[in-house]
Amino acid sequence: MHIVHYITRLIIGGAQENTLLTVEDQHHLFGDRVTLITGPGVGPEGSLEQRARSGGLDLQLIGSSQRAIRPWHDWQTYRQLIRMLKEMKPDLLHTHSSKAGIIGRAAAEKVKIPCVHTIHGSAFHYGQSPLAYNLYKSLERWAGKRTDKFISVCNSMTDQYVAAGVAPRDKFVTVYSGFDVEPFLSPVRPPEQVRAELGLLPEHVVIGKVARLFPLKGHEYVVRAAKAVVEKCPSVRFLFVGDGILRQGFEDELKSLGLRDYFIFAGLVPPERVPELVHAMDIVVHTSVWEGLARVLPQGLIAGKPVVSYDVDGAKEVVIPGETGCLVPPRAIPELSEALCKLATDPQLRNRLGETGRNRFTDQFRHQTMTKQIREVYASVLNKKTD
Repeated sequence: MHIVHYITRLIIGGAQENTLLTVEDQHHLFGDRVTLITGPGVGPEGSLEQRARSGGLDLQLIGSSQRAIRPWHDWQTYRQLIRMLKEMKPDLLHTHSSKAGIIGRAAAEKVKIPCVHTIHGSAFHYGQSPLAYNLYKSLERWAGKRTDKFISVCNSMTDQYVAAGVAPRDKFVTVYSGFDVEPFLSPVRPPEQVRAELGLLPEHVVIGKVARLFPLKGHEYVVRAAKAVVEKCPSVRFLFVGDGILRQGFEDELKSLGLRDYFIFAGLVPPERVPELVHAMDIVVHTSVWEGLARVLPQGLIAGKPVVSYDVDGAKEVVIPGETGCLVPPRAIPELSEALCKLATDPQLRNRLGETGRNRFTDQFRHQTMTKQIREVYASVLNKKTD
């Protein structure tokens, strides 16, 4: 197959890692001809561009492709994408992320090639202004008519898009966002060594969160819940993995609360270090208020860690109360504190939940499984076109 992928920018993030793994697998495992088109991978989140280039992939940059809505730049991106697709003549275009999905599907229609779109997270979601919410919903309905197949990273995304009238249910298929599970099964370095480097003692119970320090990621809820957790379990320490524009504000707030010594900010780390940091944790917490299905949830479970998550979007598809972790109502503070305290004080419960999660989800979230299923989607679309 000759497939072109388009994503707005190649920063370090779940959607971007999902896309890059798909491209890598297609190129190295399945021998497809595959091109990845993206914008500059700039920003505090870090970039995956070097990884793509060092892997021998066909990476093409559109300088005007960026996350912010800027009509003139977006029009330039649309025109350049059309030119590239006309020159490459791929069998199919696969778009990722909200804005790339709109621009890409418009371009695919213009050059008359099939298009598959992955919903990594809903384009219209909590936290947007009413204008932005309704605009994106209208755009998705428009683009839905130009989509041959939607790939949802969880069933919840399909439910939301069907309910919003974007497309009928038979246009959707769920393919869970895969990753390299081996480092989460067997860390490269012993957790004790990693913990010692972070200044953690053997008796500390580490509650970790992996996410950019940006709005909607929910770090503020962990900060607000921390006081009650520390009072009941003084041996708890919190580990934030990731960086972003909100870091200084959180550090200042923790100092004012007298909690700064209970928090460790690991900062921005290369993706290959995430597994060893997850293994250094005893509990994984995820408090985003908008997410498709956060990759850190299955990653934590495959590492044998119990997870605590707000009940948003696809979280309930892996966080199963009493089996793999605790689901908490979104933005709830007392319930979050209670769940964290329960796990922090019960090591046997932590082990049982983590082991169940590892056994249940390891094979489902292998990136090879994901790419195989995605290629089956491509084949079904292309076969339908030739019928």
